[in-house]
Amino acid sequence: MGDRFCPWQAEPMTDGSGIIDAAGVTKSWGATSVFSGLDVSVRPGVTGLLGSNGAGKTTLLGMVLGLHRPTSGHIRVLGENPSIAGPELRQRIGYSPEHHDLPQDMAAQDLVRHIAEVHGLPRREATTRSSDALWLVGLGEERARPVGTMSTGQRQRVKLAQAIAHDPDLVLLDEPTDGLDPVQRDDMLALIRRIGSEYGIDIVLSSHLLEEVERIADNVVILAGGRTVAAGPIDELRAGGGGMTVDVIDNVDAMLAALTSRGVQARAERERIQVASDTLDPAALALAVRDASVVADAPIRRLTSAEQSLEDLFLENIGATT
Repeated sequence: MGDRFCPWQAEPMTDGSGIIDAAGVTKSWGATSVFSGLDVSVRPGVTGLLGSNGAGKTTLLGMVLGLHRPTSGHIRVLGENPSIAGPELRQRIGYSPEHHDLPQDMAAQDLVRHIAEVHGLPRREATTRSSDALWLVGLGEERARPVGTMSTGQRQRVKLAQAIAHDPDLVLLDEPTDGLDPVQRDDMLALIRRIGSEYGIDIVLSSHLLEEVERIADNVVILAGGRTVAAGPIDELRAGGGGMTVDVIDNVDAMLAALTSRGVQARAERERIQVASDTLDPAALALAVRDASVVADAPIRRLTSAEQSLEDLFLENIGATT
C-alpha cells in the first residue's frame, strides 16, 4: 500500500525520514489558497506547529489524518499516503480536536472506549485501555461521570485520553490548552511532555501560544504565507540567529563605536554588548568582535552565543513573508 500514489500526488521531494513528510503540497478551498508549495519534514519527538490564524495548522492536521486531500503535491505520514492508507494508518494515529463538542450524556470511560474500538481494538481490550488512559490523565476516579458535567480542563483531559488509549505511534493535539487557567495549562503541558518522553509517542502540538511550545517541544514548524518558513529542533533554530553576547572589562562606548564602524549591529547594556548577526556569518562576526576589541582597547571578559527566543524566531520568519 505504501508505494501506491493517488493521481494528485507528486513524487516525493523529501528523504522520507520524518514522521510526517510533505513536498510541494498545495491546498485550496474554492478560491482560497491555504498552501502554495508546502515542504516540511517533521522529526520524531514533540513538535510544536505554529502559525498565525489562517496559516493552515488545522488544515495540515486534517491532511495528516487523511480527511483532506492535497490539491497537488505529496504527503507521507509514518511512511504511508494518508489519502489512501485508510483505517490501517489511522489505527496508528491519535487525534484530539480543538473543539469541545463531546457527547454530553456519555460517561468518559464509554467515550474513550468507543474511540479505542473505532481504532480497531477489541471491546475487552478497549475497555481496559480506556480505564488506563483516564487514570494516566488524572481522571481515574471521574471516569464514570458524564462528559457534560465536567469542567473545560477535565474535557481536555478526556480528549487527550481518547487520543492515546489505543497506543498510537503519533498523536495530533489541536490547541490542547484552550480554555484552561494557568495552573491547568501547566498540568496539561507536563502531562503531554510525559507522554512524549516516557511512552515514546511522537506528538504534534498545534498552538498559538509560543511560550507553551517553547517549554515542552523538541522541534518546531512555523507556517506562514502558505509555506513552511522555519522547521527543525528548537535549540538549533534559536542558536542560528541570536548573535553574540560580549562582556567587556572597560571602554564599552569605544567598543560599541568600533563594532558600528564595521557594519555590526550592536547595543550596550552597561559592560555587556549584545551583537546581532543580521549582516555577518558567525565566523566573520567573531573576527569583527575580536578586531573591535583590539582597536577600542576593550578587553573581553566573556564571549557567548546569544539565543533567540521562540517569539523572536516566530516574528522574524512571519515578518519575512509579509
